[in-house]
Amino acid sequence: MLSDLEARQLAKVAPVFPRMLRRVTLAFADPSPTARSLHVLRPEELSAFLAGPGASWSAWLQATGFDAALGELRLLPAPDGGIAGAVAGYGTAQARRRIRFGLAKALPGLPSGDWALSGKLSREEATEAALAWLLSGYRFDRYRPNRKPSALPRLVCPEGLDPDRLIAMAEGEALTRDLINTPAEDMGPAELEAAASALAGQFGATVEAIRGEDLLARNFPMIHAVGRASPRMPRLIDLRWGTKGPKLTLVGKGVCFDTGGLNLKPSVGMNLMKKDMGGAATVLGLARMIMALGLPVRLRVLVPAVENMVAGNAIKPKDILSSRKGLTVEVNDTDAEGRLVLADALAYACEDSPEVLVSMATLTGAARVAVGPDLAPYYTDDPGLASALEAGAKAGFDPVWRMPFHDPYEAVIEPGIADLDNAPGFGFAGSITAALFLRRFVDGPRYLHFDIYGHTPADQPARPKGASGQGARAVLEGLAEMMKL
Repeated sequence: MLSDLEARQLAKVAPVFPRMLRRVTLAFADPSPTARSLHVLRPEELSAFLAGPGASWSAWLQATGFDAALGELRLLPAPDGGIAGAVAGYGTAQARRRIRFGLAKALPGLPSGDWALSGKLSREEATEAALAWLLSGYRFDRYRPNRKPSALPRLVCPEGLDPDRLIAMAEGEALTRDLINTPAEDMGPAELEAAASALAGQFGATVEAIRGEDLLARNFPMIHAVGRASPRMPRLIDLRWGTKGPKLTLVGKGVCFDTGGLNLKPSVGMNLMKKDMGGAATVLGLARMIMALGLPVRLRVLVPAVENMVAGNAIKPKDILSSRKGLTVEVNDTDAEGRLVLADALAYACEDSPEVLVSMATLTGAARVAVGPDLAPYYTDDPGLASALEAGAKAGFDPVWRMPFHDPYEAVIEPGIADLDNAPGFGFAGSITAALFLRRFVDGPRYLHFDIYGHTPADQPARPKGASGQGARAVLEGLAEMMKL
């Protein structure tokens, strides 16, 4: 049963969830002779263009200093004063390596209407451009209801690409961004469950949630312990879809707000903690991609959804918790709570014997120190998973970086008084020791763990400042090899 508080919250936000799942701006235009051409030019191609198809605009482009730098845009005038088309710079190979989705820098300058890419783009380059175009269509306008949405330019999907797959990627990313961008007032454990239920309803999946004291009755003691101090009930959300194929289970950290608990964060550390459910948002976005494409897997998504709050019944430093697996954990920092809720969910996932198990979490600041905000660090002991993921990351334009499950650090997470320590005072390798902690709760499946950030600190091409999915497209594109589909 929902509490009165949760019922009031859901009544307030429930109408929003269907809109989160259907982004009408993320679509391709139908092929049409009226679509205007966007000529994509490398610097070395500019002279030939000015002497050939662009001859009538040669003086205009030279006068305006167009040199085909990455993302540089010029609109091409028509004799009647309208717009005949546009040229966009594709820059040098070095510039494209440095700026992912760089062509998207040109899109804000394009007027609405239908556009078709023209230029010498390989299939990979055309895919990146098309995906960037769709991702650039994202808008988070939930809290600006009176803002009139601008008409966005639409792209004719380049020939030879799979528009359904690209749209599925962009729609999944939009869902992830929406969930993370929503403040904790409107995205608590109950709202996260409602979002999962709305997603399930769209694709014929099922959702079960184990809430509140039922977590103790059904042996999820660490999920309950972390979430019990909040008036918004902790829960484990369990989504299932598909009846054929190998089993794939995704586990996402759903800490809807993290105060740090009794080890209270300073205000600067709390400002972005609405995004501490970024792992949950990312696995739900990935699940949406998988279901929209109808991939032949038996998909399960587990989300331990809690708030880490301060109250008289909050877990305390040096408490020793039991876990679903039977291992005991000494709590040496109540702000290292994500690994506690994930541990119970991972142990539960293994009881169903999936072939592949993937966890995603905004878990450690140490991962950001190691690789910054743009890379998704991941861990696996399985060379096949790593190889498939690396190929998927390249195909999905979703960079990842492999980190080591460094076995010599295992002793660091063993405090002596309990089986495990949730926050060893080692002072080094915080992301690695967190990953080793999680690995202790995984028995059987091939395992892949992501320690993501879920946030873009400043506007980037196709990625506005704010929420960002990481790793989902890499997993999607590597899935066929991972699962031997």
